[in-house]
Formats: sequence, structure tokens, C-alpha cells
Amino acid sequence: MRTGQKLKKSGRVTLLEARDVSERFAHRGRGAVSNQTGRYERHTRDAFDDGWDTIEDEIPRLETELLDETAKTIITFNNSPDINFDRTVNPYRGCEHGCIYCFARPTHAWSGLSAGLDFESRIFRKLNAPELLMQELSRPGYVARPIALGMNTDAYQPVEREQKLTRQVLEMLAAHNHPVTVLTKSALVQRDIDILAPMAAKGLTRVGLSITTLDRKLARKMEPRAATPERRLETVKALSEAGIPVAVMTAPVIPGLNDHEIEALLEAAAANGATGAGYVILRLPLEIKDLFHEWLVQHVPDRAARVINLIRETRGGLDYDPRWFDRGRGRGPVADLINQRFHKASARYGLNAPRPDLRTDLFRPLVTPDGQLLFKF
Repeated sequence: MRTGQKLKKSGRVTLLEARDVSERFAHRGRGAVSNQTGRYERHTRDAFDDGWDTIEDEIPRLETELLDETAKTIITFNNSPDINFDRTVNPYRGCEHGCIYCFARPTHAWSGLSAGLDFESRIFRKLNAPELLMQELSRPGYVARPIALGMNTDAYQPVEREQKLTRQVLEMLAAHNHPVTVLTKSALVQRDIDILAPMAAKGLTRVGLSITTLDRKLARKMEPRAATPERRLETVKALSEAGIPVAVMTAPVIPGLNDHEIEALLEAAAANGATGAGYVILRLPLEIKDLFHEWLVQHVPDRAARVINLIRETRGGLDYDPRWFDRGRGRGPVADLINQRFHKASARYGLNAPRPDLRTDLFRPLVTPDGQLLFKF
């Protein structure tokens, strides 16, 4: 049996040629089914049965490899009109959570790696992130605005437990009253309540928890190394009780797969102390399209065609529409219904109140007038 299936057209739907992909050919605890070649590579690789029965061999456990990266800059700026922040800090590239839908997967192609299994098993750590941040915040004329922490890949993914790069970044921002937002699907953020709570009391931070589904079995398949839905709700409650404003992101909403949970997710979020909510309809740019189709056929073959067709109905018949605003919300009847349901449920559970801006006036320069550093590692 081929494990590197080719795609074929079936009506309006793109399906994998083999629909009987067995669980035993997937790497346990990983989201992607395959490790398709990066889009910038000259040659492609395709696993297939060569007649020597090696395809039947047991697949060895895929271990996570931590790679060092010496970053040149750490604050990434953007001017996208449909994003509510203009700068981010990402201590890591790649993410061990392994979420099959992750929009950041294609970035691994820049390093000659796959958006598939490589993305979730070959993680780059930016060891010089804290030092770089100190330098960049110390530049003459720097104007403080909220830094969005971990917007590309999760700043609290499993490797953070030992690396503590995210904690070092937060310590520096807290020491100098710089506003920061956090978005994660990890319970590990509770470790840093001792930093986040005092910042929240000053109006310097808020946290977002991404909760895609309340179905533990579905979450295990979609987000194999992320915290369970129950643990994420517990984290919402813990942060809220510590005085930290918490919003829940029901993202991504996947028509035909988890969209029926919108109301239940928002009700659970409010019951655990969340005060805000947001959503994004599934995006499938570049390699994510094939990876997600592959995943559907393996894990929900009975619904794969319907899910793909519904996604396309939110994108004007395409797998992805990159236009501003449409890329996150979609358009058409299916997208409109999701939007209406989300906003009605948000209002019902008190999750639609305007959020106050984080304070920027408390920021203190990282150097004294004579050039003396105020922060030491």
C-alpha cells in the first residue's frame, strides 16, 4: 500500500487516492500523516511499496529534535489591516503541539524542511531571544505598543517547560512595564501567573486560550500534543481567578467538523471566567491544504468530502482565499451563518464587551541616559 498517495479529483472534491490509510502507518502522537517535501526543494520524495515488504515494517517513534537558531531580530512587525496587533515575538519556530490546521506550517519550508512531520518534530529555539529583545526595546525612538507573544507558533509548547525562553521574555517585559498579549493552547501558561497577574493589575496584559473543540477524542487527533480541552478550560479559570483578563479563541472553526460546538464552547468559556471570545474559519494556504485533506481521509473518511466542500463554500469555491478580512472570516452563506451564530452566542454569554486597550504609558526605557542597562539576565 502506498503511503505517499497521489491526489485525484472527485466531483468538486479533492480526495486522496487511497481512502483506507491505516492508523498503523501514522506516527503516534503526531498530527500530520506525511512529511511532504518543502515547496522550495528541487526534488520530491514519495514513500511507496517497492516489493520488498519494507512498507509493512513498524514505523519507529518520531522523536523531537531541538535545533538552535541565532536570530538576527526578535520583534516582527506587520501592517496587516485585518490583524489587531502590529508586532510579535516568537521564541520558537515549529511547534510540537502538532495541530494539523496550523497556519504556520508552511514557514518551515524556508529552512528546507517539510510543513508536515518536520514542522512538529524539528523545533528551532532562539536562544538569543531575550538579549535581542533587550537591544530592540533599547533603540532610540522605540515606541511601546503591545507585543503579541507566540502568534506564529505557540510560545508555551512543550519545549518551553525546560527552555524557559518565553518566561525570560515575560520577565523583561514585566520589569519595564511593556504591554504584552499571549495566545496559547497550553496549560503551561499557568506557570507564569506570578508574572502575568501583577502585569494585569497594571493593565499591561491579557491572555487568549485557543479551544477548538470540547470533544477530547477529536482534539487528540487534531492537536495531539496540546493540552486537553478540560485542561484548557481549567487554565481559563485559573488565569481569571488570578485577575488576568482571558478570552477564548474558538479557532479554527471547521465547517462540518467542529462548527456545531460554537455555542457549547462559548458557554463553557464563560462559565470558567472568560470575558471575551474570537473565532477564525479554517485557513488552508500552501502545503496545509494537502496535509489537511490527508488528515481528513485518515481520521474522518466518512466526512472528508463534505468537510472539504463546506470549506470551499466559505472561500468562493477555492481551498483558500488570501484577501484581507476574507481570509479569516470567509464569505458566503456558510460563513455568514457561522458569523451570526458566534456573535449571538457571544452576546448571550457576555463575551462581547469591548476590551480596554493595554497601557503603554508605563513603559520605562531599558537603558539610562548614560547607556547603563537596567535589566540583567
